[in-house]
Amino acid sequence: MTDHPPPAAGFVLTLACADRPGIVAGVSRALAEAGGDIRGAQQFGDEDTGRFFMRVVATLPPDGEAAVRAALGTLGAEFGMRWRLSARGTPRRVLLLASRFDHCLADLLYRWRTGELRIEPVGVVSNHPRGSYPALDFGSVPFHHLPVGADNRAEQEAAVWRLFQDSGAEFAVLARYMQVLSDDLSAKLAGRCINIHHSFLPGFKGARPYHQAHARGVKLIGATAHFVTADLDEGPIIEQDVERISHADSPADLIRKGRDIERRVLAQAVRMFCEDRILLDGVRTVVFGD
Repeated sequence: MTDHPPPAAGFVLTLACADRPGIVAGVSRALAEAGGDIRGAQQFGDEDTGRFFMRVVATLPPDGEAAVRAALGTLGAEFGMRWRLSARGTPRRVLLLASRFDHCLADLLYRWRTGELRIEPVGVVSNHPRGSYPALDFGSVPFHHLPVGADNRAEQEAAVWRLFQDSGAEFAVLARYMQVLSDDLSAKLAGRCINIHHSFLPGFKGARPYHQAHARGVKLIGATAHFVTADLDEGPIIEQDVERISHADSPADLIRKGRDIERRVLAQAVRMFCEDRILLDGVRTVVFGD
């Protein structure tokens, strides 16, 4: 009987560094020498910043991962490269934060349960009690009620940060979490916290954006998923979408349509994060498509 070799495993490699000759050749050589097979590759050189970005999908034999990591360590030192090698399809551990509006939270949990999103929710944090979500089934996902106000904001955020660390979360999602994170927590979660803003940024910032849009007679509304930074609603944009409206639409119509946009924009941003398609480029992002 002929022994068959163990099946190769899929990996995703992402990297960013200053653009210069030899990067692609070095990466290709590292994968080939470890027995890897490149199944897809995307790259982008930013002429404005002089930065180079790359995403490679490859298969590796069981003994190839360690060799590739060692080679990438050498390349990283040579090119000043920031890189990540992850197993393809492995669910990413996520901490979900929400407030009174539950449409984005419900959508993410649904897409997780159906297998559409490769996430592993490690907890739900809300500044409202669990009874505020009678239509949601959290199942085995731990729910944490952490009320917040002007007198306990630092303590509440410290509890959120402990939950993030203790749960082994890889990233956080503000699924209409209507609280502004402090500069300290924003810095700790830099590049690992996705927010959905109920407006097409930039524009109509602050409270009641749909009412502002209605008062101005806009013909498009939208939503923006972005990374959280200390600058409110100014973080690197990941995904956006819009929908056309008319003079006949009321503020209630805009809110209803806006919720649909928010759900799909946030889900798309989370999917792209889990698939290692997003690389930070200063105040912007490089997002590689399917």
